[in-house]
Formats: sequence, C-alpha cells, structure tokens
Amino acid sequence: MKIAIIGTGNLGVSIAKGLIFSNAFTTLYLTKRDLDDIQELSEYSKVTLTSDNVEAIKNSDILIFAVQPTQFERILTEIKDELTDKHVLISTVTGFMIPRMEEVIGKDHFIIRSMPNTAIAVGKSMTCLCSNEIGQKRIKIAEAIFNRLGTSIIIPENKMQAATVICASGVAFWMRLIRATTQGAVQLGFDAKDAQELSMQTCLGAASLLIESGKHPEEEIDKVTTPRGCTIEGLNEMEHNGLSSSLIKGIQASFKKINNISDQ
Repeated sequence: MKIAIIGTGNLGVSIAKGLIFSNAFTTLYLTKRDLDDIQELSEYSKVTLTSDNVEAIKNSDILIFAVQPTQFERILTEIKDELTDKHVLISTVTGFMIPRMEEVIGKDHFIIRSMPNTAIAVGKSMTCLCSNEIGQKRIKIAEAIFNRLGTSIIIPENKMQAATVICASGVAFWMRLIRATTQGAVQLGFDAKDAQELSMQTCLGAASLLIESGKHPEEEIDKVTTPRGCTIEGLNEMEHNGLSSSLIKGIQASFKKINNISDQ
C-alpha cells in the first residue's frame, strides 16, 4: 500500500511508527512543516519526508490526515484538485464530520473517519471507524491497516465523539490510574521503578483477562474479593470516595467538551 500521513505530529508519528514496525506499506510519505521534528523517521526504508502535501498525495493511494481541526478545511481545499478515484481518505481529525468533508471535496470520494489512540505506536490501538456511503467500498482497507496496529471496530458516525473520549482520551485516563496505583505502591514501600512495573503489569493482566475470557469485570472482581478481606475493604473505600462516579463524570465532561469543539 502506498500511504501518506498528512500532518505528522504526535498522533501522526505514532501511526507512522506502527506502520513501520508492522511493515504495512510499500511506500510511506510523511508531511510536516518542520521536518526536523521527524527526521529520525527518514532512516527507515521506503519512508519519505516532505513539507509538500501535494507531493505526498500524488505518490500515494491512502491518505491519512492527522492535522489539527482548525487546519483541516484549509488543507482539504488546497489538495482537492489532486484527488483521484484511486485515493482513499482516512481522517483522524477530532470533531470534523464526514458531511463537512464532503462539502469541501465532494461526495464522490472514499471518505473514512478513524479514531485511533497513541497506543498505535506499539500496535495496541483501539481504533473506531466509520465512512460515507461510497467509503463503505473501501472501509475494509482501513480495517486491514488498523488491525495490524491493534484492534478496530466499525461504528456509526454519531458515536465517533463518544469513541474519541473512551478510546483516545481514555489512554490518558488509564495512565492517570496507573500513576495513582504507582504512587500507592511507593507509599507502601516500593521504589518508584518497581512500583510502576507492578502497576503497569497488573493493569495489562487485568485487561488481558477480560479480553481472553470475555467475562464481565465483576466476575473477575468476585474471584479476588473474599468476605472481610483486604480487596473488598480497598474497593469500598475507593467507591466511598467517588472512584466510579469521578471516572464517569470525567468521561461526561470530556464528551461535552468534544461536542463543543465540533460545533465551533
């Protein structure tokens, strides 16, 4: 596959690294105004860095847009005359809806929205996908790309805002929980390095249990909570202090914010 990433910032770099390490392309163009920031990626075979979006588009079939929402309409306007019937457009741009893209470039292009997260850099992204009507003919291509970089699911576009909060913002939420458990471990006497290792691996194990067993979290919780035991004591103390409600309120606040961004 001939792939271009238009806008190789933090997310774009993560996607590029995932593509490179999974060998998921025949050629890869990466665009950015300041190429010094991504110069290290030029060392990989079949990777080309350029500040010229048109050059990247002319030499690619699959275009992954990872630019800021305020820049996206301008970029689409600049490149729309270069688009052909071979191009598949995959947008990772937060809050920029498919009908708005169609207003700029027309409805006769394969348009797909994707919402990966930064774990794509290590092949562990949870990516949500949706498309316009014609894009349904090419959405399997997007699935193939993102399944090599983690896991993907197809959802309606009206759920993409919520998916952004759960999957993309969600990485930060889980990082904060890992940090908190790390701090707790330090308070119990572990040094910082060991404390973080304990927290990270326990988090990974908990998620893996659910993925591989298909069980509900409460089923696994029941296995480690004994009557009058330390686990239920800790869980109840956390809930008394608002653990679940704080997480849910945070998710709702993020969802409200992302809807405000898309309305602007």
